[in-house]
Amino acid sequence: MNGRLTLKELEHQLWMAAHIITGPIDASDYKTYIFPVLFFKRINDVYDEEYQEAMELYGDEELAAAPEQHRIQISNGCRWSDVLAETKDVGKALQGAFRCIEKANPHLYGIFGDAPWTNKDRLPDSLIRLGNHWFHLFIIPKISF
Repeated sequence: MNGRLTLKELEHQLWMAAHIITGPIDASDYKTYIFPVLFFKRINDVYDEEYQEAMELYGDEELAAAPEQHRIQISNGCRWSDVLAETKDVGKALQGAFRCIEKANPHLYGIFGDAPWTNKDRLPDSLIRLGNHWFHLFIIPKISF
């Protein structure tokens, strides 16, 4: 890819993501799971962009990670990459990351909803494929329509 995702490619990737969860999640509940994960991924991307900008400006890791450099605080251990690294109790890791972000950012309390992330009948650990799918989809920074 050339670093840009076309609308057709985006639609295809979102369709593939929906098919991954077709089995364990009822179609009417897709938004309950998809929107929080998409938001989680996006705020992680923004955090990384802000970190890189601060690194370019200051050249200091501690300063680049300082709270005043970021619109949304994301503690170590609560990042997208931390959740992707989990192979067991993935729902618990997601829920923990969501709560960690809400705790560090009180204005976001409840933003991730109340989906039963730890219910392994609905979200088995094998659903990490979805996280990996979204990772590959959204690692591309630009979408062209």
